[in-house]
Amino acid sequence: MNEFRESLLVLISVPIYAIVIGFEFFYSYFKNKNLYSSKGLFSNIYLTSLNMGLDILVRGICLLVLNFFFRFHVTNLSFNAVLYWSILILSEDFMYYWLHRVDHYCRFFWAVHVTHHNSEEFNFTVGFRSSVFQPLYRFIYFIPLSILGFSGIDIMFAYSATQIFGILVHTQTINKLGFLEHIIVTPSHHRVHHASNVRYLDKNMGMLLIIWDKLFGTFQKEDDSDPVKFGLTTNINSYNPLTMVFHEWKSIFHDLKKNCSPRQKLNYVFGPPGWSHDGSKKTSAQLRAELKNKIPN
Repeated sequence: MNEFRESLLVLISVPIYAIVIGFEFFYSYFKNKNLYSSKGLFSNIYLTSLNMGLDILVRGICLLVLNFFFRFHVTNLSFNAVLYWSILILSEDFMYYWLHRVDHYCRFFWAVHVTHHNSEEFNFTVGFRSSVFQPLYRFIYFIPLSILGFSGIDIMFAYSATQIFGILVHTQTINKLGFLEHIIVTPSHHRVHHASNVRYLDKNMGMLLIIWDKLFGTFQKEDDSDPVKFGLTTNINSYNPLTMVFHEWKSIFHDLKKNCSPRQKLNYVFGPPGWSHDGSKKTSAQLRAELKNKIPN
C-alpha cells in the first residue's frame, strides 16, 4: 500500500512538472522574459540531486524515529480516513511553517536553507532548488505528529504531497488569484518570500496555507509599488558547486574569528542572519526598522 501511494505521487507529479516547466520555458523564450538560464537550470538540478540523495540515505532512520514516538500516541483517528488525512495535512503544514520559520530566523539553519534562496532567478525549477542538508533534521519537527497519532509513513507521504504544491508556486507567470490569496500560498505570496526587498524579507513561510503567516505575523502581500527583486540582500554571484552550498558556513566561520565575547560568538551562529556585535551588518528586523524610519509620516 505504501509503495502504491509513493508510485501514485510520482505518476501524478512528474507529468505535472513536465507540463508546467515546459509551458513556462517556452513562454519565457517566445515572450523574451529571460526566466531561465542554462547555469541556473543546472544549478537547480545539482542542488535537488544532492538533497534527494541525502533524503534517500536517511529516510529509513527518519521513519524509525517517527514510528518510535508513534508508540506513545495519544489519539486514534484511523476510524475515519477523511478526518485522519484532513487533520494530518493541516498539522503537517503547521509544523512545516515552524520548520521554515526557524530556518529563516536562526543563522545555523539559514546556512542550510539559503541554497533555496541564493538564485536570482525565479521559475518552476527553483522549487527543486533544495536545502541540501535539511533531510538531516526536518523529521524532528514532525515528531509531535507521531505522538498525536499519525504513523511515520503517513507523515512522510503528507509532506511529499504538499511539497508538490509548494514547488508549483515558484513562478512569475501567474498573477494574483483573487479570494484564494486569503487562504492558500499563491505564486504572488511566494514571490514575496524569495525577494531581497527589505519589506519582503522573512515573510510568507507557509507551504500550503497562508493562514499561519497571518496568524503569526509573517505575512506580507506583493506590492506593485515595490517590484520583487529575487535573490539575497548580498548575492553570491557564483555558480561554483561548493560556494552555492557552503557560502554561509564560510561566512559564519569568518565571523567567529572576530574579537568578541563567547556569547556574541554564539549569536553569530544561532542568532538571526545579519546579526553583528558591532553593527557592521543588519538583521531583517533592523533593516525594516531603518526603512520605516526613512518613510515620511
